[in-house]
Amino acid sequence: MTTDSSTHVTIIGAGLGGLTLARVLHLHGIPATVYEAESSPTARAQGGLLDIHDYNGQHAVRAADLMDEFRAIVLEGHQAMRVLDPDGTLLYEEDDDGTGGRPEVYRGELRQILLDSLPAGTVRWGHKVRGVRSLGGGRHEVTVTDGSTVTTGLLVGADGAWSRVRPLLSAATPAYTGKSVVETYLYESDTLYPATAKAVGGGMMISLKPGRELFAHRERGGTLHAYVGLEEPQEWFDTIDLSDAATPEWIAAEFTDWAPELTALITEADEAPTLRHLYALPTGHRWERVPGVTLLGDAAHLAPPNGEGANLAMVDGAELARSLAAHPGDVEAALASYEEAMFVRTAETHGADEDGHSLQDLMAELHRARAEPTPNNAEVRSAHA
Repeated sequence: MTTDSSTHVTIIGAGLGGLTLARVLHLHGIPATVYEAESSPTARAQGGLLDIHDYNGQHAVRAADLMDEFRAIVLEGHQAMRVLDPDGTLLYEEDDDGTGGRPEVYRGELRQILLDSLPAGTVRWGHKVRGVRSLGGGRHEVTVTDGSTVTTGLLVGADGAWSRVRPLLSAATPAYTGKSVVETYLYESDTLYPATAKAVGGGMMISLKPGRELFAHRERGGTLHAYVGLEEPQEWFDTIDLSDAATPEWIAAEFTDWAPELTALITEADEAPTLRHLYALPTGHRWERVPGVTLLGDAAHLAPPNGEGANLAMVDGAELARSLAAHPGDVEAALASYEEAMFVRTAETHGADEDGHSLQDLMAELHRARAEPTPNNAEVRSAHA
């Protein structure tokens, strides 16, 4: 264990990345305080399922010494995947045989095991940051909405897309990607919506065509959590009233030629839908070294949803903590080492997404494979792994 009691790390944001950082710092004897705007761990829903990959996210879990706790929250069987044509035709199916490398867990449960692993008082709930400013010499002042201030020699922005810390390092701001997602839920699907439950299967279902997408995850208790993707300008969504009972039908009108078992994910939703615009930072976003401050997760490299966001945030947190432990008494060397590795890691991950096949390419290839006399889905899968 490396101990550097002179370094106290101030972390803004109690998401997965910030909490992983705090946990791995704790294991190395480095104190940290996390400031979080939410009033408590249960102040809002924490979203649905995450697939935590064996090549990045699980490395962070191991660094946090929480693999046993992680395995206890894995949803067995939920790595299964189905790809359907919009007309409902099955193009590809993959069962979960227990050997896959992307087990599914609830975001909220993963967050909770991180919280439970921290010393009491590490997270200061209800501390929303109003502003940050440099005091020179690598020190910064953080002001929260109640007017109180914190002065720190090491500030980490783990505060997401609209980070208050990022302007200390970069003038970049997130831009709309051209796509928005409407989230819906169907409860007790096996009983109430058996055709839709069968279409989704035991894990994740994907169906798409240009400009329109349907993704769905099976959660516990037969709940289906769907993400309806629409490529449209933000202004296109301005007339949507999510509280209007007619809104699901209005959205479903954009999917009129899709199979009814798929559009039921929209029309039969058991809650009012939630609209989320998708934003991203510029590809390859990076900054020059600024003393005493850095970023991790979406604050550093916000990208369109691609299954990597939570994994990268956790790796960022673990690697930053390791770098600080490896450079006791030299914060700047630690931050420089962490940032350079993080920039490369992010570029490799997001670059692979951009240079590789898109989901539309995957659909086209699956159609070609299906048309062949002896389609080889294993080859199709490996081409898009």
